[in-house]
Amino acid sequence: MMSATADDPALYNSFLAELLGVLAYGELSAFERLSSSARYSPTLHDRAVLGRMAVVEFQHYELVRTRLEHMGLDTEAAMLPFQPSVDHFHERTRPSDWYEALMKAYVIDTVAADFYGVVGRYVDAATRELIGQVRSTGESTAVLQARLKAALADDPRLASRLALWARRLLGEVLNHAQRVSAEHAFLGGLSGLDDAGARALVNGLAAELAANHARRMTELGLAG
Repeated sequence: MMSATADDPALYNSFLAELLGVLAYGELSAFERLSSSARYSPTLHDRAVLGRMAVVEFQHYELVRTRLEHMGLDTEAAMLPFQPSVDHFHERTRPSDWYEALMKAYVIDTVAADFYGVVGRYVDAATRELIGQVRSTGESTAVLQARLKAALADDPRLASRLALWARRLLGEVLNHAQRVSAEHAFLGGLSGLDDAGARALVNGLAAELAANHARRMTELGLAG
């Protein structure tokens, strides 16, 4: 579903540049986060698993960077407006151990996939395909989910702590998404909505993300 904004190429590309900028920095940050977490893995197998996932995130970053360059845009300039808020988010959600790092990777990756899946409804076919490539985290999600289930089976005492941590992460993610949406106009611009419509879209999206998150927590055996 494309918006009327697509009829104005210059305006559309300005909103698209913002979307790709936040997407690129999100993937670069994910690479850094997973690389760092891998160092604290309890086994070499776990270290290799997270290292492999980090490589995939960097490959995703490269895909977005290539698209920005094809648009004649500087990748660093496109990412810079989002660096403070993304870095602040990660500072506020620094894991205290391996299990919290694992849960953070799972929550952020799945919620981000849901978010960009919705955004993909409002962009051109080529950008929708790119978003599909970047958010195709089915294998990574399955690996993280299986590792979390194994950890919870090994130590049921983790359940209450990880459930609380997951709820905090979701709240931080939703606050971050709403803050970015308020500071940058790309979501409303790409959807062709006015300010009130864009706010309603963000609120509806937040409810959808929360419902999906609760379902995934139930699948893990945790309270959403």
